[in-house]
Amino acid sequence: MTATPPRPRRSVLYMPGANERALEKAKSLPTDALILDLEDSVAPDAKAEARERVAAAAASGDYGHREVTVRVNAPGTPWHADDLKAAAQAGPDAVVVPKVDSPRTVHEVEAALEAAGVPDRTAIWAMVETPVAMLDARAIVAASERLTVLVLGTNDLAKELHAEHVPGRAPLLTGLSLALLAARATGRVVLDGVYNDVQDLDGFEAEARQGRQLGFDGKTLIHPRQLEPCNRIFTPAPAEVDRSRRIIDAFEQATSQGRGVVTVDGRMIENLHVDEARRVLALAEAVAGR
Repeated sequence: MTATPPRPRRSVLYMPGANERALEKAKSLPTDALILDLEDSVAPDAKAEARERVAAAAASGDYGHREVTVRVNAPGTPWHADDLKAAAQAGPDAVVVPKVDSPRTVHEVEAALEAAGVPDRTAIWAMVETPVAMLDARAIVAASERLTVLVLGTNDLAKELHAEHVPGRAPLLTGLSLALLAARATGRVVLDGVYNDVQDLDGFEAEARQGRQLGFDGKTLIHPRQLEPCNRIFTPAPAEVDRSRRIIDAFEQATSQGRGVVTVDGRMIENLHVDEARRVLALAEAVAGR
């Protein structure tokens, strides 16, 4: 079920499922994807009402190009089963499942969704948020073809590690890297976790750049003001697009002439550079198509 060419998931914005105004506002926000949330942002006594509101929003078709997903409450909570059933019947682009710690959880979620009549097109996004999940990330992501995206839950991971939130995220880098390796080994998308201080856009930009440098496909967000820098950072820059085109052109010309050595800007080009250039161009074209 892995998408080819890539679907942009530069910015993935959480929206509180209990807030009708927020769900309406989301229809006009420049985000690639939405996570309509039934978990952390919804108080226990508002869960049932939020579930109905989110299911209606997910089924509405009113969000244009934006990928619409629903985050259910975690396995083991009183709301999990009803959330899965409602989400399956609404048929969003994906169901986001928090606290996924094992392949068994993926299998149970998939079975429950299919029993509730989920459409084939609805994917599973698994949130990995604990040391156990990081250590078992490859087995988790490979558990189902319906699972297409890993989402990092960095706040919970920091809590479980007894780690501090510090610039550069040194305490989390091992976990982030394990999740990235698992996603790339299995051909899945992987999304960085949230940045908590919505007033600190400089700090957000630094963390988003780090995420892109590490290899994440995009970042989850908690406020619309984070959208512009996030989209900008995860979009290939014009110079990057230009160099990618020149790499492909030079390689194809050399191949047609039977030459084995290709250089661009003084650097030797190999097949791996051409593959990366094609990935960059595909993403740039997909973004431009928005």
